[in-house]
Amino acid sequence: MEKSRKRLLNFLICAPVCLLFGLVFAEFAAAAEAATHGLHDIGTELHVWTALPFAGILLSIALCPLLLPHFWHNHFGKISAFWALLFAAPFLFFYQDVAVYHILHIYLIDYIPFIILLWGLFTVAGGIVIRGSLKGTPALNTMMLMIGTILASLVGTTGAAMVMIRPVLRANKDRLKKTHIVCFFIFLVANIGGSLTPLGDPPLFLGFLHNVPFFWVTTGILPHMLTASALLLALFFIVDTLYYRNEKNRINAESAEEKIPFKIEGIINFVFLAGVIILVLMSGYWKPGHLSVIGVHLEYQSIVRDLGIITMGILSLVFTSRKLREANDFSWFPIMEVAKLFAGIFMTIIPALAILKAGSGGALSSLVSVVKESYHYFWVTGALSSFLDNAPTYLTFFNLALGKLGITETMVPGALAATAATANPEFSMYLKAISAGAVFMGANTYIGNAPNFMVKSIAEEAGVNMPSFFGYMIRYSIPILVPVFILVTFIFF
Repeated sequence: MEKSRKRLLNFLICAPVCLLFGLVFAEFAAAAEAATHGLHDIGTELHVWTALPFAGILLSIALCPLLLPHFWHNHFGKISAFWALLFAAPFLFFYQDVAVYHILHIYLIDYIPFIILLWGLFTVAGGIVIRGSLKGTPALNTMMLMIGTILASLVGTTGAAMVMIRPVLRANKDRLKKTHIVCFFIFLVANIGGSLTPLGDPPLFLGFLHNVPFFWVTTGILPHMLTASALLLALFFIVDTLYYRNEKNRINAESAEEKIPFKIEGIINFVFLAGVIILVLMSGYWKPGHLSVIGVHLEYQSIVRDLGIITMGILSLVFTSRKLREANDFSWFPIMEVAKLFAGIFMTIIPALAILKAGSGGALSSLVSVVKESYHYFWVTGALSSFLDNAPTYLTFFNLALGKLGITETMVPGALAATAATANPEFSMYLKAISAGAVFMGANTYIGNAPNFMVKSIAEEAGVNMPSFFGYMIRYSIPILVPVFILVTFIFF
């Protein structure tokens, strides 16, 4: 009887997987039959079904921690690898050298620099310890979120999140209800706060590399950022006050401990943090050329940047005492979890990005064709950025706006300059919508922006009961963020 049950369970698991593999395999076969293998643009050939492994890994991230928590904790890397292989095997079989190019491109150009930057900021920030008898009152929590939001545009959302999340968690260690604090932290510090400079978030940096003036973002998106941030901070203060009032007596009773003066230790890490920022900024200005790896162009400045960031991380490890990292409850698990999961995500996202990049020639042409008004750009860019990599999503709609208005990249600075004769208010409005959508709506899901999942993992290690993938959306991002974004739409777009 027991063997029969196991066989039935194995069948129920294996049958859908085999069916899915067969479907993906068939779709690649059909696409490859019509393919011109001399071209690297596969977006016009692929059907949306080829993105099923991407949907599979997202559902695994969403459901496995709920349904199979112990199994997920021990085997999430294997699950990520499974979905990656489910896509890669038929892709390599049918597309061969073209598949090799696309896989190398997304890992060498996107994934490896992404993980290096994340690792560098995680390592450096892990050596900064903020001590003191900070008590997580609504006023203090609101102030810390405000500081983190401002900091995000200066050192990036990842840098600000890694610097601020541990002090926020430490200040609220005696609070019973603190999940909302981390979720609002993700909204503001890990996303919306990074909308004022190209250093703040990867899409804006990509725009900077494509001739969008550095300070145009600051002046262009500032009203949108202030409106969204003010609304969220006010709402957070109200919610946190309600929770705090119910816990106040218990917190005061348990907090009769020795007062610790405010102090920042591991200050040397601010030098390494500044080094990371300088290296990122350098890669946007210095253009020494590139080398080619099987057709993939690796820019020399990107190689120097990544090696420099690794050096900053190593220096942080060397010059920061182990006791300081222990005081931060520092461990490598959060960065390992993000690295393994995103390795699978970056592999399976290849067809989705290729189809999107193909625009009107791809399987999502009906979606691209309806993007006409500024609010369309805001919501479509934002919705896709919630689940896909927001940098290529930004670039896709950036190029769509250029093509629609007949503007070349060299004309962008003049088109955005308010006083220039070549100024184009329509393009300026489109770009504001694209920029705000890509940055703001990265907060809609855990995978919408790089630091979201990292913050979640660090909070869980600190004992915070974080919601699941869908729980985060249903309980926090949809009821809180969507109304704010609707209001932003009516005011600005």
